[in-house]
Amino acid sequence: MGWGVPRWVERDFRSYLRCGILAHGFARMRCTDCGHDRILAFSCKGRGVCPSCNARRMAEVAAHLTDEVIPHLPVRQWVLSVPKRLRPFLHQTPEVASAVLGIFLRGLRTALREGSPDAPITVRDAQLGAISFPQRFGSSLPSKTLSIEDAKSPHYHYHVLALDGVICGDVERGVRFHEATGLEVRDAEALARAVQLRVLRWFVRRGLLDPATAADMRTWRGTGGFASHLRCSVSSPAVDGSVRIEGQDRAGLERLVRYCARGPLALERLHAPAGL
Repeated sequence: MGWGVPRWVERDFRSYLRCGILAHGFARMRCTDCGHDRILAFSCKGRGVCPSCNARRMAEVAAHLTDEVIPHLPVRQWVLSVPKRLRPFLHQTPEVASAVLGIFLRGLRTALREGSPDAPITVRDAQLGAISFPQRFGSSLPSKTLSIEDAKSPHYHYHVLALDGVICGDVERGVRFHEATGLEVRDAEALARAVQLRVLRWFVRRGLLDPATAADMRTWRGTGGFASHLRCSVSSPAVDGSVRIEGQDRAGLERLVRYCARGPLALERLHAPAGL
């Protein structure tokens, strides 16, 4: 449209082009014992487009969560996305994004408690253990099959790594984990319906959607509406809980955390156009 891009976007790209190049600064390190030395180029430490810095941060986060944070218990990945009509609100307003995530986590806690046969009756006594990774990107770029409008649309969605069950008790009485062995496809469907209703109701109360539009979205089941499954069976699901990692599979858990913490661009997918 001829408007250009925000300054921070250009600044981030220019920093990436200087990242790891010795001509733009470096540090010299030397071992005092053996005398061996090496030169290390400065990195941009960017959080936007630099694949190298994002990959380093991804690996550090995955190692920390796997070794120090997530216990040796089964973990399930839940992916929540919202219809295209609501995504700009999440992308532009952090308060809206936080509210939608809170609605989903409360619904997820209820679903996991109901799927744990030996868990306490009340939801208040059952706690959820989860880590969320909000993402604003997908794998779509302008192509012959994808319009410019779709490519520019922010794909705001959430990856949530949650213990596959609920935690009950306290420090004095002791803490016990109740695995959600009874979780079934209908539980994910009920979760999707509950999240759909509560999210649309929240948008109407805040004046972001009119009641007629919200009512129309509640009945829509296409790619712009809500859907659910525990196993990948429909395209563009709103609630996906198909990936589960056993408690002792620490290597698999670290790979899953890396996937959730990945950056928007992968170095192996970047190439210069022909002739450059």
